[in-house]
Amino acid sequence: MRIRLAHGLALALSVVSLGAAQGPSSSGSEHARIYKVRPTGQAASQKAGRKKPYQVGTASWYGSAFVGKPTASGEPYDMYDMTAAHPTLPLGTYVKVTNLRNGRAVVVRINDRGPVVDGRIIDVSYNAARALNFKSRGIQRVRLDIVPQTETVAMLEPLAN
Repeated sequence: MRIRLAHGLALALSVVSLGAAQGPSSSGSEHARIYKVRPTGQAASQKAGRKKPYQVGTASWYGSAFVGKPTASGEPYDMYDMTAAHPTLPLGTYVKVTNLRNGRAVVVRINDRGPVVDGRIIDVSYNAARALNFKSRGIQRVRLDIVPQTETVAMLEPLAN
């Protein structure tokens, strides 16, 4: 219990200190091409019949203070994985997280429980926050959509031949 409380306090302090930064420190244009969501094909047809989001609220991120520590799923936390902590979704669930400020979106796998700060709906990994372009802000308003298991999820690692 003390360890969980200490983790929560460490996270809160890191988010508060990061929240003081206003806006990104660089243009991030080299990443915009990689992560910008542009509707095409099937995604464009889904835009016309938009589904209701699973959740909309404030997201935060957690990084190096937790690297190597066990997550709720039992795996060690890796800040470069596209993972997240959610209080109620089943572990292993894939969620599309969309930054409502800039439209960037990523798919993350829920592997931990959290956030520990009231009013937050999800804690994403450092790499996910970087891709969503809110790492320097600390927190951001996001939309969560459950990714059905029947859909293919793009991975960042290359496939073996």
